[in-house]
Amino acid sequence: MTLADIARKNMKRNVKSYSLYIGSSIFSIIVYFTFVTLRYNDEILAASEQSRQLSSLITASAFILMVFVAIFILYSNSFFIKKRKKEMALYALVGIRKKTIGWMLFLENMTIGILSLVIGVGLGFVLSQFFLSLLMALMGLDFTLSFSFSFEAVLHTVLVFFVLFLVTSFQGYRVIYRFALIDLFHAEKKGEALPRARLLSSIMGILLLTTGYWMALQDLATSIVWRQLGIATPLVIIGLTVLGSYLLFRSVLVYLLHVIKRQIRWTWSGLNLLTVSQLLYRIKGNALTLTIIATLSATILTAGGAVFSTYYNVEKDVERYSPFTFMWEGPTQEMDREQVEYETSFESKSARVMLGDREMEYAVISESTFLTLAHQLEWGVTEELADDQMIIIDAFYDERWSANVETVQLQENDYDVTSMYADALFNIRTMGGTSLVLSDAQYDALEAEEKSYQAIQVDDYQNKVELSQELASSSEINQFSSAVQDYRDSMESSGFMMFVGSFLGLVFLAAMGSIIYFKLMTEVEEDKKAFTILHKVGVSKRDMKRSIRHQVGMVFVAPLLLGLLHGSIALTAFSQLLDLQLFVPVLLWMLAYTLIYIGYYVVTVQSVKKTIFTNVKGGA
Repeated sequence: MTLADIARKNMKRNVKSYSLYIGSSIFSIIVYFTFVTLRYNDEILAASEQSRQLSSLITASAFILMVFVAIFILYSNSFFIKKRKKEMALYALVGIRKKTIGWMLFLENMTIGILSLVIGVGLGFVLSQFFLSLLMALMGLDFTLSFSFSFEAVLHTVLVFFVLFLVTSFQGYRVIYRFALIDLFHAEKKGEALPRARLLSSIMGILLLTTGYWMALQDLATSIVWRQLGIATPLVIIGLTVLGSYLLFRSVLVYLLHVIKRQIRWTWSGLNLLTVSQLLYRIKGNALTLTIIATLSATILTAGGAVFSTYYNVEKDVERYSPFTFMWEGPTQEMDREQVEYETSFESKSARVMLGDREMEYAVISESTFLTLAHQLEWGVTEELADDQMIIIDAFYDERWSANVETVQLQENDYDVTSMYADALFNIRTMGGTSLVLSDAQYDALEAEEKSYQAIQVDDYQNKVELSQELASSSEINQFSSAVQDYRDSMESSGFMMFVGSFLGLVFLAAMGSIIYFKLMTEVEEDKKAFTILHKVGVSKRDMKRSIRHQVGMVFVAPLLLGLLHGSIALTAFSQLLDLQLFVPVLLWMLAYTLIYIGYYVVTVQSVKKTIFTNVKGGA
């Protein structure tokens, strides 16, 4: 039997163990190929008005994906090597040379890698058209994408992943030289160190997490912590959260399991004693891995939730700062008036005013203009101004940061500020975010240059691209602003971020689910012996399956719940900072993440049960 025959036979025998690894690798290759194809696709970049920014973002995303996939492949390969060390020892024991064993492992890894690469690139090419069409839909681009083959994308993907698989193959080749024969035989019995759970470290873990959460939820404007630590505060929060998470898995959960184990009546019911005992081993032994997974989950949930929220709120954000579809300085323009829902002309003056000790230049309008525009925007304003009173409109006003102005000095006159409106009365690209309102008499008496402005609202403004371009090209108007263009720009940027963030999140999630799967499957051999003995002494398969579900569930649920908690705190802080309503998009994102995660749990439970019950009479 040749070396290739042995390698082929081994791959067939271990195909189930490799299946999830191969699947995750193929999915990563598909996503990477899609990103690289997008990078070389001139049609989409030409259609986007932010092509330079998108190109840079594609390059950065592809690099992040490459680094993460490299870590995942190397990490996963270490599990397979550990699982097969006993097999390698048997080969050495029967007289096969170390060099031959090493080349056999190298050949197996390279074959699996090349197989994954061929399938991944092939599926990537087939699916890339669909993914790019999905991207265009998310970005709001409406044109037919021609089917094209990018040789550069294929070459780029093949080179990157061929090098990755080559490195992991050499990693497998070297393992036979790094361990003594006796170490290889006992490799599967070696797990992570099992530190004793202590009450003090449990309390410390809870305190660190609580402190990190408390700091994250502090108001930046009033918090003493933020004033003292400055820009280092986020790093401190991350450090406290990660360390607290590690202590939570290493000590807090272990301490709670010990407390549960002391409940005699519950412990001796069914297989609860076995379940708790094995959970103690798994939680303590995999504390670092669970911490990494919880932290990555929180990162994915936070980043994905923020991106999805931005995409979800595009229309609301555009209308917040561009309340009128079109606005400009200059005369009215010829256009199809049937599309116009509302149109008005108004005048504004520009004046320098003293706000406290600062001199600023703002737009000034009359009270009648203010009431006309406010009525159209349904503000419900009814107040009247005296000649010594003023209203301030500031679209960027935030009571946490903005100064509380009570008096304004304008051309040697002092005006009392009666109201402050924190909404945009005008499109900020045309007239800025802040403007002042005077009584009609005071406005007429104001000595300043007066300019004429036009404001227009149309129905279904998102689809009025041609009208927007027609107005923008006019030489008679200045300071033109278009909610249509703002919406299009926002859809392009947030849609692209949504596309990239979703695919990166799916790759990270696939990798994390696979890592938990590999971890549990490498520990399952010892469980096999225990469950075989239990079956022989009369324990039913139903009880054993319940024990397996509980054990696997704990390993999956613990980092998921902690990741969801981390992400919720981070997104709450993000929501408070930017004054955004994120509940609906974040909830949808978390539900999608959890459902995929549950899918990995189901696959892992079935695989563990099938492996354990192989030796149990009657099958699974």
